[in-house]
Amino acid sequence: MAHTLTRLERIIHDRKDGNPSKSYVAKLFGKGRKKIAQKFGEESVETIVAALAEDDDALAAEAADALFHLLILLAERDVPLADVLTELERREGMSGLDERASRKS
Repeated sequence: MAHTLTRLERIIHDRKDGNPSKSYVAKLFGKGRKKIAQKFGEESVETIVAALAEDDDALAAEAADALFHLLILLAERDVPLADVLTELERREGMSGLDERASRKS
């Protein structure tokens, strides 16, 4: 899975400055951070709706859209996926309650 996301991250970076008439990614980047964040939010809500509808196929499709748009948002901020994966690895084996408490200090 991480390899798929890494390849997708590379494709997003390659298309970032492309022709907006030929690339959805370039078109979205051209609209700026606010629009990218808004689109990620929309996809996140659609993922929640699919989860509540208990439609597994729709949930998988919407989750894929949310991940795709999250990668675009990360790229817009120049935050590598590797940084997110490192943070997840840091949290591995830690209680969610302990991790959350560590962020408050």
